Amino acid sequence: MTKIHVIDRTNRDSYRDILDEYFRLRYEVFVNERGWRDLKHRDGREIDAYDNDDAIYLLALDGDRVVGGQRLYPTVLPHMLSEVFSHMAPRGLPRAQHVLEWTRYFVVRERRMGRADCRLLAAIQQFCLEEGITEVTAVVEMWWLPRWQQAGFKVKPLGLPIVIEGQPCIAASVGISQASLDRVCALAGLRSSALVRNAPLKGPLNRVPHVAA
Repeated sequence: MTKIHVIDRTNRDSYRDILDEYFRLRYEVFVNERGWRDLKHRDGREIDAYDNDDAIYLLALDGDRVVGGQRLYPTVLPHMLSEVFSHMAPRGLPRAQHVLEWTRYFVVRERRMGRADCRLLAAIQQFCLEEGITEVTAVVEMWWLPRWQQAGFKVKPLGLPIVIEGQPCIAASVGISQASLDRVCALAGLRSSALVRNAPLKGPLNRVPHVAA
């Protein structure tokens, strides 16, 4: 079964190779597949200014293979919405210790018809509930809104849609709640936590332990 690993400044050394694979998959998805030309880079990895020690990654792994991922970042620090897309929230941005920014979400192409997507969405709700986070902010394509609603997420637009890279996009906040977690866990077929925290080192390549399917 796919597990969602929590990676932050305390354990990222244990996941060096996993994170490198995640950055390469981000390039494949966002640059090659979705055509975000501004992210193009020679080394084939998609890394930006917010991939630093303050970032938190929730990565979906089958064994040591990355099949999806997402990034969270403190809104009390300069972040993507405040520094790049502030014009998309003309009435102001939610910024507090209990608010995180949610970016770089993806599921690899061959797993999009399975439950990896719902497990990643469940991971957002569960992790944030455990950490005392009440909402997350994001800039997303408009087609995300019905997906979130189907998953039981409570969404509040922060402004009107604008076109980015040829797609209508919107800044929004998503509420964190037990009701939303229960709903998306039912869709994901989860009866217990899918989060893995503090996985130990394994071997010279710093791979995480194998997770049985």
